[in-house]
Amino acid sequence: MSRHRSLLTALATTALLVLATAHTALGQSATRPMGKESALAPTAGCGKAPTLRSGSQSITSNGKNRSFILRIPDNYNNATPYRLIFGFHWNGGTANDVDSGGTSGYPWSYYGLRALSNNTAIFVAPQGLGNGWANSGGEDLTFVDDMMRRIEADLCVDTAQRFSLGFSYGGGMSYALACARPTVFRAVAVYSGGQLSGCSGGTEPIAYIGLHGLRDPVLNISAGRSLRDRFVRNNGCAAQNPPEPAQGSLTHVVTYYSGCRAGYPVAWAAFDAGHTPGPVDGRSGDFEPGENSWTRPVVWNFFTQFGGTTPTPTPTPTITPTGNPPATSTLRSAASNRCLDVNGASQANGALAQIWDCNGQANQQWTTTSSGELRVYGGKCLDVNGAGTADGTAVLIWDCNGQNNQKWRLNSDGSITAIGANKCLDVSGSGTANGTKVHIWTCHGGTNQRWTRV
Repeated sequence: MSRHRSLLTALATTALLVLATAHTALGQSATRPMGKESALAPTAGCGKAPTLRSGSQSITSNGKNRSFILRIPDNYNNATPYRLIFGFHWNGGTANDVDSGGTSGYPWSYYGLRALSNNTAIFVAPQGLGNGWANSGGEDLTFVDDMMRRIEADLCVDTAQRFSLGFSYGGGMSYALACARPTVFRAVAVYSGGQLSGCSGGTEPIAYIGLHGLRDPVLNISAGRSLRDRFVRNNGCAAQNPPEPAQGSLTHVVTYYSGCRAGYPVAWAAFDAGHTPGPVDGRSGDFEPGENSWTRPVVWNFFTQFGGTTPTPTPTPTITPTGNPPATSTLRSAASNRCLDVNGASQANGALAQIWDCNGQANQQWTTTSSGELRVYGGKCLDVNGAGTADGTAVLIWDCNGQNNQKWRLNSDGSITAIGANKCLDVSGSGTANGTKVHIWTCHGGTNQRWTRV
């Protein structure tokens, strides 16, 4: 079944999704859930010659015959602990739809993450009973536990790098895992989901990203906000109303909540479209080719920001206000003591960002906005060139347009994160000389990625 046809099935079966909620048992599963593992704890499969192969697998779970599709990296090394990523299908969809990528093929396999992983992850596409995730009596939670035991007994998995994602009913199942298995999974991504598979527990933190369309006719965006808000509370994030795009804008806005406990971020991606896991900016349809969607890098970057460590929940710190920093200020590099500057004081689109002796001129005055922009000259925004995500992508100024490559998050450690790429504002080569260019780079905590507002 093609992805498009399966999505149409999801649209046509709204009532079934709603009814499924009533039949979901909220109790713990009969099988004891897998416990919390230490970072990079070797699974039994590490060092073993694997017997599992990529393709369809069968397993008995809770007395029923169940199936899933497994994808092992082409260059699998039994001494390397791999990420383990579960991709859940939508109502009426199948494991094969997730695994194959439907009409888009490999670039959209596992919602686009398989191609982006470049053989650094093991992927699992479970098959739901009746092509859904009613999770009656917790049986689908037990199914996940059983799959995980089977896989980790045979393959080398990083136990601090387990993830789940899914669309619609599959999003509901990923949410159920966030509630019931927060110490087993590192993070979840819920695409256009609702509370359809229950929420047993639901009181502990887990890294969480929700993605939802403003015009979703199947599961209203209010359902997605409600799921998100549980983990805003659990993760100790500061309450806020994150910005969302205007209807008719055909754009998206990604917001990272502030104040969350270390290691437990919450992100919210709202977009101007309907019920779809693969919206494309500037396109009004809900069946665009998934490989063109911005959701692929956003979710992949959210998952891969975590190293092989499992954080210990800590109370949200009490912060004593010391006065709000000015909305308009200079940004001074901790490495060079020079300021973020627009080359040649140019106001032209494409003028590059650099560091220069702080002089207080207009080309060094940056205004933070409520939507996450860093504005200069009033109407120009600090911009990641071409919405790129690769290390070394240039940073420049451009007319402010509300796109994600013009959104920045100023962090408490002094780093500045490019929201669209989930990488840090970085002084090239750790340079300190006037005119050294500024770009984005994988965050590493170096002084060339730390800035002070003055």
